[in-house]
Amino acid sequence: MSDNLHSSDDDPNWILYEKDPATKIATLTLNRPDRLNAPTIGMRLRYADCLHRANIDDDVKVLVIRGEGDDFGTGQDLPEFMEAVNSDDGLLREMMLEDADVVYPPKRNFRHGATATQWFTDPRSGCRTLQEFKKISIVEVKGYCYGWHFYQAGDADLVISSDDALFGHAAFRYAGAAPRMWWWATTMGLRKFQEMVFTGRPFTAAEMAELGFINSVVPRDQLEAEVAKYASACANNRPTDVVFMQKTFFEIMKQHQGEYMGSLVSGVLESLASYGRPDAREAAQDTNAAIDQGLTKAVKDFDERFPPEWRLSKRGRAASE
Repeated sequence: MSDNLHSSDDDPNWILYEKDPATKIATLTLNRPDRLNAPTIGMRLRYADCLHRANIDDDVKVLVIRGEGDDFGTGQDLPEFMEAVNSDDGLLREMMLEDADVVYPPKRNFRHGATATQWFTDPRSGCRTLQEFKKISIVEVKGYCYGWHFYQAGDADLVISSDDALFGHAAFRYAGAAPRMWWWATTMGLRKFQEMVFTGRPFTAAEMAELGFINSVVPRDQLEAEVAKYASACANNRPTDVVFMQKTFFEIMKQHQGEYMGSLVSGVLESLASYGRPDAREAAQDTNAAIDQGLTKAVKDFDERFPPEWRLSKRGRAASE
């Protein structure tokens, strides 16, 4: 069966969800390739709804998450999100309270930003949702895997990647913090994750496989078949009840490692990022200036300061020195 979940504000085909009761494999496709699968606020909320549905549905044991087109994705729709951040009450949409009698904390109030960053720890937000998912999740990565999409790769049970994939977060170039930092440090290893944070550079699929972040790396034309092989094996292994028990074990293990506490701490850190004063020679790259300029443009301009092999964009990485 197929079901396109949507709201009145977004294209109903931007999130595609289908399941096959015979195999117990469901597939969620981010279908906005013209915008590199950048999820809008509405898409993220529907993504969380899909995971909730799959989590309960007895027809589903394995969920494959993928992106349409050349890339898994480059992160959330920043222009839309920053418009909401800079408005008086635009972030009410994040909390699904647009039409409620609710006053959002005003700008220049710590809770204006902190409410949103702490919201990202809530499974309903579509950011940390995979952490509490009690079925097996497999993320299929190709091309860009940045920002919000990197959250999903970090939180998934298994990650299968094409050999041309790039992993990272542009926030390390404009803010210095991002919501899943604790868990990325845990899954990548502290020393290498610190390299990603301090240089802002993306890591290749080969590097991430060496760190144990990726389960399998294959050429692009073999990716779908490789994902199907893993999904079928997981679906044909132990019963769904046993998977639930296994996932509960791993969730307890993750909480012993501080996963949720790390989400709260990184949310506070991100809320404070705008208070960081720029160095004298880097005045154009402080967080507030980047927001005023437009984050997408700021990141592209800043990317040129780095060696080609450390740039975020494929075009920049292909440029000669």
